[in-house]
Amino acid sequence: MLPRGRPRALGAAALLLLLLLVGFFLFGRDLECERRERGWRAEGPGFLPYPLTPHVPPDGRLRGSASLDGELTWDHNRSACVPLRSLQPKCELLHVAIVCAGYNSSRDVITLVKSMLFYRKNPLHLHLVTDDVARNILETLFHTWMVPAVRVSFYNANEFQSQVSWIPNTHYSGLYGLLKLVLPDALPPDLARVIVLDTDITFASDIAELWAFFAHFSDKQMIGLVENQSNWYLGNLWKNHRPWPALGRGFNTGVILLRLDRLREAGWEQMWKVTAQRLLLTLSTTSLADQDIFNAVIKEHPGLVLLLPCIWNVQLSDHTLAEHCYSEASDLKVIHWNSPKKLRVKNKHVQFFRNLYLTFLEYDGNLLRRELFGCPSQPPPRAEQLQQALAQLDEEDACFEFQQQWLTVHRVHLTFLPLDLLPSEAHDVTLVAQLSMDRLQMLEALCSHWPGPMSLALYLTDAETQQFLRFVEASMVLSARSNVAYHVVYREGPLYPVNHLRNVALAQALTSYVFLSDIDFLPAYSLYGYLRASIKQLDLGSQRKVALVVPAFESPHYRLSFPTSKAELLALLDAGSLYTFRYDVWPRGHAPTDYARWREARAPYRVQWAANYEPYVVVPRECPRYDSRFVGFGWNKVAHIVELDAQEYEFLVLPEAFTIHMPHAPSLDISRFRSSPAYRDCLQALKDEFHQDLSRRYGAAALKYLTALQQSRSSA
Repeated sequence: MLPRGRPRALGAAALLLLLLLVGFFLFGRDLECERRERGWRAEGPGFLPYPLTPHVPPDGRLRGSASLDGELTWDHNRSACVPLRSLQPKCELLHVAIVCAGYNSSRDVITLVKSMLFYRKNPLHLHLVTDDVARNILETLFHTWMVPAVRVSFYNANEFQSQVSWIPNTHYSGLYGLLKLVLPDALPPDLARVIVLDTDITFASDIAELWAFFAHFSDKQMIGLVENQSNWYLGNLWKNHRPWPALGRGFNTGVILLRLDRLREAGWEQMWKVTAQRLLLTLSTTSLADQDIFNAVIKEHPGLVLLLPCIWNVQLSDHTLAEHCYSEASDLKVIHWNSPKKLRVKNKHVQFFRNLYLTFLEYDGNLLRRELFGCPSQPPPRAEQLQQALAQLDEEDACFEFQQQWLTVHRVHLTFLPLDLLPSEAHDVTLVAQLSMDRLQMLEALCSHWPGPMSLALYLTDAETQQFLRFVEASMVLSARSNVAYHVVYREGPLYPVNHLRNVALAQALTSYVFLSDIDFLPAYSLYGYLRASIKQLDLGSQRKVALVVPAFESPHYRLSFPTSKAELLALLDAGSLYTFRYDVWPRGHAPTDYARWREARAPYRVQWAANYEPYVVVPRECPRYDSRFVGFGWNKVAHIVELDAQEYEFLVLPEAFTIHMPHAPSLDISRFRSSPAYRDCLQALKDEFHQDLSRRYGAAALKYLTALQQSRSSA
């Protein structure tokens, strides 16, 4: 069996090789382009090797530069070298606009942005027009990604929907597929130029090369587009096919260059609305959303458009003719997955394009946190403070890993999968837990035991998120659940940030109460309903601070006939098939629950805090957060229970509640804890820091925790 790191190393090597090949393929053109650019410069400053405006003959068919027509004589290789890079100022800020709505579209945006960041050499300003769901996801992601020289602005899509909601649209993008029409109004009035992208775009080149085409707009041109690479607008795909009017094959709006200033001056809003209203008198609906209306306007005003080379929008649609483009081009700049089937589209070369897409889909986004040398920019918020704190760490310190892990800012992708929660009642409960890839198999069993909402934080690499996605899609149990929120915290650093993960999951719970559990515990089948009834019966909606204790047990067997009641559990306990949790290695962790009393209890009973107590509890969602300095194994839940007690929470043990730990292989962190005295010394240092902080916050009231810790240490 290969060592655990070997497959990851081989995978990384393969990824690096693919990127090197792509880079050689792309950048090998640079010397040839420079040679050609010198020749073009000799022609004069206004020379371009293709016309700025498409010539439209009487039959309406586009022919000439950047066209896919059969009479094409344009040199794709030559066009790849223009526009001249020397015309673009170094470090110029590039503006990119994207319309994004929903959970799945947010995932697509991240892959698009990765491909942009990989090749870019300029600062970027992303203008994201989003719904509430996408904004919550992407705002958190970019805030935690902390990429230098990237600014992100958000615009509320709801504010502009009324401007397009009157347009019937059968495209799968829905109402949001029309919002690109209103960008001149939606974006800041002082913004003159912007590149507009669909979410299903993948870059294979520096976006600055695309931006440079703005320098070649004529005085009248306002829109830069690539020809549509199918016969859709020719109206011959099937019988009675009646598309919107267009110049020849028309244009695809997956990649657009907009001169916003000129569009505003020309009255763009009135222009497209009048055109759309007139055509909708005879055409019942748009089939391709904004693209139909853009083409109809351009049909009436062909001088508006700059025809871009086809390599800047290679379209992999169901009826694509893109092969006429990429079979003659030496390199491709942008791939557009504009089929509803996306990566499953039928195309004999799809594997090549799919591999390029997967390169960025699974690429480690942490590696894109690189500075743009030679381009001074404002660092991301908190970046300077973090760099200073990291610089002060001593790499020779035995606890360096702990200190470094605590300071690490992890990228966070909230609600990685679609979530559809019913309105919660006042006494509803969300199960909160965290896991890594090696505990993924616990999810199906957990879902069968807990029908209520769950908020789970997953610690994964970019590549593992795709394995997780496939795992959920292949599971009938998991794919049927719409009330489980999965939040990906991207892996970085040597130690497991357990309490940070818990805090991410806890912060995203939407019910009034949370059950703070672990992924390797299976709750009683009836626990969800029982907790809701208990919260209601105990009237916990008042100002009373209560932590409801769920007694924990463990099974030494991988196969267990799970008890359906307290009576069945006690029978298994008496038979030696179940035990109280960690009775043999860590009895202090749960001893205050008083299992002997629980056996006979018929009503909730109060227990007192004691040193090292770490029960599983149900608390209000606004409870104290976990202390994120505790990483790896040890004392992470104990510290949280101390905090609850310090804030005067009352611990009530529920008489009919139980949860059972299922056996599994030990984690790497617990193995290190058991085998390394240095690891345990670092954990002790964290405990000491924690108690010092308690003393600062709670004064003399915190002395009992330090005293209890010292007593437990002396009795150990």
